[in-house]
Amino acid sequence: MRSRTESEIRELLRTSAAFLLERIPELTDELVKRGRENDEAYRINIPIEDHWKSTYEGLRIGITAILQPRHERRDVEYAQTVGRRRAEHGLPLDSLMRSYRLAAQVTWNGFIDIVGDRNPEKLPALLRSATHVWHAIDRQAVAAADAYRRRENELLGRGNERVHAMLDALLEGRADAAVGQVAAAALELPEHGRYAVVTTRLPERVHRPEIIGGLLFLWRMRTDYEMAVVFMGDRSLDDLVEAIRPIVCGIAGISPVVEGLAELGNARRMAELAMRTCTGARPEIARLDRRLPAALVVCQPELARHLASGVLGPVLSSPERGVLLATLEAWLRCEGSAVRVASELYCHRNTVFNRVRRIEQMTGRSPSRPRDAVELSLALDAVRLLPDT
Repeated sequence: MRSRTESEIRELLRTSAAFLLERIPELTDELVKRGRENDEAYRINIPIEDHWKSTYEGLRIGITAILQPRHERRDVEYAQTVGRRRAEHGLPLDSLMRSYRLAAQVTWNGFIDIVGDRNPEKLPALLRSATHVWHAIDRQAVAAADAYRRRENELLGRGNERVHAMLDALLEGRADAAVGQVAAAALELPEHGRYAVVTTRLPERVHRPEIIGGLLFLWRMRTDYEMAVVFMGDRSLDDLVEAIRPIVCGIAGISPVVEGLAELGNARRMAELAMRTCTGARPEIARLDRRLPAALVVCQPELARHLASGVLGPVLSSPERGVLLATLEAWLRCEGSAVRVASELYCHRNTVFNRVRRIEQMTGRSPSRPRDAVELSLALDAVRLLPDT
């Protein structure tokens, strides 16, 4: 009995579908009109000719599938095609799904109208077939959504690759004005704006967020370190330092602010140079604008080694090398305050004075004289930053 009922339902659907095929242009007009009236995304993203043609073809293939053996049906295949195309058009997935729900309503109402006009006594049987119709359209919607997501991921991947390639060109100084304009549009950032570059080494477990402290970061990986282009807006480098401090576990270099995407190549080199002024002995964030003497040292290592040996040679060969260098460094950092130096080094202030006098005698230079202080400071940077000194 159940088999007979199922057979009758299938025959009713096939008969009704044959008549419904004649009404496809009318159904298409209704679907397109309602779809475009109720969904702005269709009006913006899909030309009306494309919308009408794809809707007509979808209805034709979907209704024809009811008349065909399962292995001949193309409704799911066509739904996948529509899903991919709508992803390429930039139509939101929600809009695509709403169109399938609307198509299910219009198609089902079409079946009711045909059976009601031609065989009203069979309406109860048609109602029992509702699950067949709705399931078929739901299967198409699922196939369209899956194809949409796959295509969207493909497009997103290609878009990211393109954006990363342009960002790399900017950071490596290979971009001309035309690339800068295209990159600005792709990155959705101003071509002329305030930017800085950060270079650092982050542990693998550390998350690299795009927004830190209200600043936008665009991260790129390199073999030995990572770098980020930072859109500064009206923020200062002090704000940038505070933003990255929680995630920097080692050393980091920060470039000065540059005034546009075209200057990112220079900013990247300056950030790398700033990072080279860090010893790595402790977590450290180096701003180049506050490390210029040290940057000069690392830029000219041979000259810096000559400076170190010429200025601090006797100290470097002394058995007291470590103590004297630490005292000199603290003296310069504390601007000649023996009390502060003694507090830092845990010794008496007279001990500090005695060590400074020994340094003066050994080097022939006094840290209280400006020119001598510059030479001593540069020589100390050379000893600190150049391992063979």
